[in-house]
Amino acid sequence: MTTRKEAIAYCLTFPHVFEDYPFRDPNWTCMRIRDNQRIFAWIFERQEHIWINVKCDPQWREFWREAYRSVLPAYHMNKQHWNSIILDGSVPSNEIRRMIGESYDLCKGERGKDA
Repeated sequence: MTTRKEAIAYCLTFPHVFEDYPFRDPNWTCMRIRDNQRIFAWIFERQEHIWINVKCDPQWREFWREAYRSVLPAYHMNKQHWNSIILDGSVPSNEIRRMIGESYDLCKGERGKDA
């Protein structure tokens, strides 16, 4: 997975998900869960690559950051709960899908929580 189109298409495979552009800026795509309006993936271009911010369990946060040089503390997000994945080809697609799925699972149960 290296493109915005691939990332959006994968996110849309989850139940009750829709694509949103809350800043009226086409660079910032948000993938939301319809039931609670929570964003589980922020997709944007930065430094000539597509990045995805995903929520992560704090117990896994460091694992992902140490396993892949292209998984970093999230750009413009709470670094305790969010990671950025740089889609530069260095993180296997199955691992990117796993991180997106974990973010979806974490966010789908949230109702009005700040995170």
